[in-house]
Amino acid sequence: MEQQRDAASLGMWVFLATEMLFFGGLFTGYIVYRSAYFPGFQAGSRLLEAKLGAVMTGILLLSSFTMAMAVRAAQTSRRKALVVFLVLTIVLGMTFLGIKFTEYAHKWEEHLVPGLNFQPSPEHLQGASAGSVEMLLCFYFFMTGLHALHMIVGLGLLVVMSVLSWKGKFSAAYYAPIEVSGLYWHFVDIIWIYLFPLLYLIGGRHG
Repeated sequence: MEQQRDAASLGMWVFLATEMLFFGGLFTGYIVYRSAYFPGFQAGSRLLEAKLGAVMTGILLLSSFTMAMAVRAAQTSRRKALVVFLVLTIVLGMTFLGIKFTEYAHKWEEHLVPGLNFQPSPEHLQGASAGSVEMLLCFYFFMTGLHALHMIVGLGLLVVMSVLSWKGKFSAAYYAPIEVSGLYWHFVDIIWIYLFPLLYLIGGRHG
């Protein structure tokens, strides 16, 4: 059983390493274009809703805590606590996505969706070129959209884990799937910890 647990953890770490390389490429591309088109990135960053971003960050940090508690509950064979913490994590994740899609809706209403509905006003551009502002918003939608997709996959995984936990499939003797699911969820949270300041806070600052 211990060998299976180690193999599962190793497999997840390898998968997460490839995901880190993928997101690392996106972060690098963002930094390169930000340096080349700083005025547009500065104007575009100011269009993002930092307060909503901060709320979403708090929600994900709380979800990391509930996920960690779920893993601990599995390790100590507390079935009811395991189910409760998994459900809480799911609720927090869904709340995060609800706020994120609300933010997307706001951008649509403001005509700030690149390629589909992009008609910025002079106030939006703040003297920058429309193309450079649109580029920042392209990075914003692609990076946060990809993160949201990972969240949806994680939520599906946690729903399955919740059902199995309710059926009593996990205990102190066997909890590898819960632990692996926790690794994935923490990875998704960590990606957002980088996305939030990069897009919302420092996107429009030099240095």
